[in-house]
Amino acid sequence: MGRTSTIEQIYETVAIEDEGRACRDIPDSACREEPRNFLAHVGALALSKSADGLIDPKLVLSWLMTALGAPAFLLGLLVPVREAGALLPQLFTAGAIRRLPQRKFVWAAGAFVQGLCAVGIGVSALLLEGAQAGWMIVGFLALLAVARSACSVSYKDVLGKTVSKSRRGKATGLAGTLSAAAIILFGLLLTFDIGDRFSLVVGALFLAGGLWLSGAVLFLSLQEQAGATEGGKAAFSAAMENISLLREDAQLRLFILVRGLLTGTALAPPFMLAVAASGGGEQDYAVLGYLLLASALASLLSSYVWGRLADRSSRKVLLFTGVVGAAALGGAAVAGYAGWLTNSLLLAGFLFVLMIAYQGVRLGRSTHLVDMATEETRATYTALSNTVIGIVLLAGGLFGVLAAFAGSATVLAVMAAMSALAALAGMGLKEVQAE
Repeated sequence: MGRTSTIEQIYETVAIEDEGRACRDIPDSACREEPRNFLAHVGALALSKSADGLIDPKLVLSWLMTALGAPAFLLGLLVPVREAGALLPQLFTAGAIRRLPQRKFVWAAGAFVQGLCAVGIGVSALLLEGAQAGWMIVGFLALLAVARSACSVSYKDVLGKTVSKSRRGKATGLAGTLSAAAIILFGLLLTFDIGDRFSLVVGALFLAGGLWLSGAVLFLSLQEQAGATEGGKAAFSAAMENISLLREDAQLRLFILVRGLLTGTALAPPFMLAVAASGGGEQDYAVLGYLLLASALASLLSSYVWGRLADRSSRKVLLFTGVVGAAALGGAAVAGYAGWLTNSLLLAGFLFVLMIAYQGVRLGRSTHLVDMATEETRATYTALSNTVIGIVLLAGGLFGVLAAFAGSATVLAVMAAMSALAALAGMGLKEVQAE
C-alpha cells in the first residue's frame, strides 16, 4: 500500500494539472494503471536517452574514432548510419509489430540489443585501432540503429495505449530533462580534464550499455493491455498500404513536409564544427565538453517545457521550433561568414540555441503524430513518416557536396531557410489536441 501511495503521489505531482485524473483516448483498465505506467515510461525513456547522449555520433563517437586513427571517410558515415538506419527499416517492421498484441516486448528487445552494441563499441575501442576499429564501430552502430528503429515504431504505440492523451508530452519531456543530468556530468568531466579523456569516453560506452539493459527491464514492467493485431501485413503489402495513406491524408503529407524541413536542426552541428575548424578554431577536446554541456543544458532547460506545451498544441511547438531553429542557424551562418565561430564559447552558444529547437522538434513531432493518429493507424503513420524522413536524411549527404563548393556557412544559411519554411508550412497543421 505504501509503495502504491508513493507512486500515486509522484505521479500526481509531475503529471496532473487542472484536468485532474480523467483519461482521454485510453480505456478505463489502462487508466487505473496509468500512474505506474507513466513513471515506467519516464524511467525507461530517461535511461535510453542518457545512453543516447553518451554515445552521441556527432560528437563522442567522432572523437573516439579520431583518437583511434580511423580513416576520415568512416567518420562521415556515423550520422547517416545512425539517423537513417534508425528510420528506414520502419516501413517494413511496422506490419510485423502490428501482429503483436503487446508491443512492449519489441521496445525492450530493441533496448537490449542497443545495450549490447554499445558494449561492443567499447570493446572495439579497447582492442582495435585504425580502420579495423572504425569499421567495427560503424558496424555496431548500424546494428544499434536497426534496433532503435524497432523501438521507435513500438514506443509510440505503447505510449498511446498506456498514457492518456493529455499527459504523453509530459512523460517524454520529463524523461529528456532527467537524462540531461548524466550528459551534463559527462561534459563537465571532459571540460575540466578530470582523468584521461579516452578512458572517460570508453567508460561512457560501457555505461550506456548498462543503461539500455536497465531500461529494457523497466519497460517490461509496463501494464500494457493487449491491442488490435489486424492490419499486420508482409513488408511489401505494408509498404503499399502506407504509400496509399500518404496519398490520401493531406495532414500527414503536411506533417512530413514540416518534419523534413526541420531536419536541418539535426544535420547542422557537424557543419558548425566544420566552419569553426576551417577558421582555425580550437581543436582541444575541452571543446567537446563545452558542446556536450550546451546540448545537455538545452535538453534540461527545454524538454519538459516543450513537452507540456506539446500536450496543449504540438502544432505550435513545431511552429516555434522552426522560428528558433532559423534564428540559431541564421546567426551561425552570419558568424561563420564573419569568422567568429572560431570562438569555442560562441560556437557552444549557437549550438545551445539550436539544440533547444531540436528538442522541441523531437517532442513536437512525436506528440503530434501520436495524437493525430488513431490506434489503428498509429504504427503505420509512424513507420511511413520515419521512412520518408530517413530518405531525406540520406539525401542530406548532398549538403556535404554543397559545403565543398560553397562552404559550410552556406549550408547553415540554407538550413536556416528550411527551418523558416517549416514554420510557415506548419501554420496549415491542425490543432490535433483539440480534437
